[in-house]
Amino acid sequence: MRRGSTDTGVPPPVLHQPLLEGHARNDHQRARPLLDALAHGFTSVGIDVWSVGGTLLLGSDWPDRGRRLDVEYLEPLAELVRANGAVFPGRDIPVRLLIDIRSIAAPTWQALERALVDYAPMMTAAVDGRVFPGAVTAIISGHRDLAALEAAPVRRCFADGRVADLGRGIPPAVMPLVSDSWAAHFSWVGESAMGERDRRTLRGLVDRVHDEGRLLRFYGTWDWAGPQRDRLWSELLDAGVDLISTDDLAGFADFCAGRR
Repeated sequence: MRRGSTDTGVPPPVLHQPLLEGHARNDHQRARPLLDALAHGFTSVGIDVWSVGGTLLLGSDWPDRGRRLDVEYLEPLAELVRANGAVFPGRDIPVRLLIDIRSIAAPTWQALERALVDYAPMMTAAVDGRVFPGAVTAIISGHRDLAALEAAPVRRCFADGRVADLGRGIPPAVMPLVSDSWAAHFSWVGESAMGERDRRTLRGLVDRVHDEGRLLRFYGTWDWAGPQRDRLWSELLDAGVDLISTDDLAGFADFCAGRR
């Protein structure tokens, strides 16, 4: 049995409502990549990817030759879409693959584009600057080649930007998401009530990103269970941050259920 599959080849049932704000960071490091994230309702997963001889392999510090992007992510997603018409049955909610490219940007992006052609029916695509939404959206973080992405007349990859990229005129059709380090903007990590100055700064960043038609995510946020994390997550969600990164799938799903 390949890693990431079940005995039947069918992902387990969703245990929670789809979480529009849920981003499963380091998803490929889990015992059941992708499947656990979907079972907990997560609509975004982070994956470290390397191109080795044109084959896209998973791995954080180095590529694992026994683990392929298509086997552990693309094919299971395609099976779901073929069976249900969407990743989440009865819900027209896209899933994002936030692909952290660890090898050289240009050839890895080209290998990724070639791989995604085989899954074109489910992929969000950009054609001459116009976006055609699909059940799955591939967004490149890590090593990016923004100029090449913007110049491509047809592509199935998008870019993850940084706050420093705002105001540069990069179209949302190229860079729909902005991710930035929490520590680059805030020293507060939820240990007490958030101060008004930090709250204004946070909401100002959210407004800047949203005004350009993009989504916002922070990485490096506090992720240990307890009141500190609850305060942090509450402030992020109240401010309108679009994606919350966590390794604790059940913890975030339960937290969101408690806010409903």
